Amino acid sequence: MTKMSITLLSAAVLSALSMSANACTGLIVGKGASVDGSIMIARNEDFGINNWNKHLAYRPQQINESGDWTLGNGLVVPMPSQFFAYSAIPDWDALTVDKDGKYYEERGINQYNVAVSATTSAEVNEKAAKADPLVKPGIIEAVIPTLILPQVKTAKEGVELLGQYIEEYGAGEGNSLYIADVNEAWLFEIGSGHHWIAVKVPDDSYAMIANGLRIHGVDLDAPDVMHSEGLLDFVKQHKLLDKPDASSFNFAKAFGVIGDVYNVDREWLGQAMLTPSQVQDTREQQYPLFLKPDDKISVEDVASVLGSTYEGTQLAEKGERPIRVERQLESHIIQLRPDMPEEFQGIIWQSYGVLSESVLVPLYTSLQEYPTPYTVGTDTYSDDSAYWQFRSLTALATANPDKYLPMLKATWDKEESKLYKQVSNMDMLLKDMYNQDKATAVEMASDFSYGQLQRTLSMATEIRYKMMTDLTKSTEKKYSEEEFKKIMSL
Repeated sequence: MTKMSITLLSAAVLSALSMSANACTGLIVGKGASVDGSIMIARNEDFGINNWNKHLAYRPQQINESGDWTLGNGLVVPMPSQFFAYSAIPDWDALTVDKDGKYYEERGINQYNVAVSATTSAEVNEKAAKADPLVKPGIIEAVIPTLILPQVKTAKEGVELLGQYIEEYGAGEGNSLYIADVNEAWLFEIGSGHHWIAVKVPDDSYAMIANGLRIHGVDLDAPDVMHSEGLLDFVKQHKLLDKPDASSFNFAKAFGVIGDVYNVDREWLGQAMLTPSQVQDTREQQYPLFLKPDDKISVEDVASVLGSTYEGTQLAEKGERPIRVERQLESHIIQLRPDMPEEFQGIIWQSYGVLSESVLVPLYTSLQEYPTPYTVGTDTYSDDSAYWQFRSLTALATANPDKYLPMLKATWDKEESKLYKQVSNMDMLLKDMYNQDKATAVEMASDFSYGQLQRTLSMATEIRYKMMTDLTKSTEKKYSEEEFKKIMSL
């Protein structure tokens, strides 16, 4: 395959900042488009600032008493009778805006192997916003994983439930998000206060998503499309499209802002990397919603897309905003593998900080405890925080980016290659062990992931020590590029 290359804020201020500053990039891969038959949903979580710590968390299954459920942004819905267990990666300050610490959980897999990645923020156009205003407090990025993951057993249930919440309680933002299980993946988009649409990603294709609404050219009556009640009539009534067509509906144009170079440049780049045979002009108003890849897509390929820039492409000198930016908080690639035992079908490849200067660590969903450094830290640098150990590498590299950035990337690329092989071997071991001793297999998977988190953190710390030493040497005593390559080899 071709590869191209805060201080503490109040809840209200944080919410406002997030809506304007979150500018993530995502990718959904159908099971027939991947090298191993797995479904993948992946996303960079980008923010307006660089120091927003993230913690790893596991939410256990629980039985609830009847009453109200108050989400972190103040949204109140009926309390479900029970919560299913799920994993998450909440903001460090979640407890300051949500007494349970469940705020901006971003992504996760629940005990039924339903995965959610939320969200890729999107702009709602003025006409749609006026016709159906956004609702506060309503359904927003900060609460979607928390709301959906503990309640559903399939991806389709997740789509239906989220749609019901939006129609009843209203949405506070325009967003694209991804919901998947081992059988199917859905792209879900929120276009106004109460209107939404979701499309199942074809098994043989992928969807590339930036910060604009993407869904267009879909049949509203097709079985692979779900949407809010009265959607077409609403669009007709408020003249959101010149000629609304139910058989080829353009949700993105009706509710969003199409053709924004901030978004379409990234969409073009991702499609150019995965389907180079389909030559497309840059800066089209809309790119195909789904494309088939030239070659089957691997986790490594997804990582390449999420870490890419416009270097070597037609947009090298004029690209509006690359996929790799320095304000990444974390990146994740969620794999759902139907050929594995149920306890191991879901695996999250998780990185901290800027993906290109970090490493994707494989987390089996059996993992319920995390090393302490992944559960501590604030927006102020501290040695005990895993986020800061990884994020500081990019910060240090800016002192001499031509020297240090390639070194970091090469070091972590080498490590990721090892991890891909180790997971392949571990999968085979787990399958064999599962048939003999299920409990031991589950423990083995958990221990493996826990160990990789510890080991890669130790690597990051050692690299930081070496970079600091090199940076503080006098000019004439600094290591040469070749010498630095050697000391970076761990």
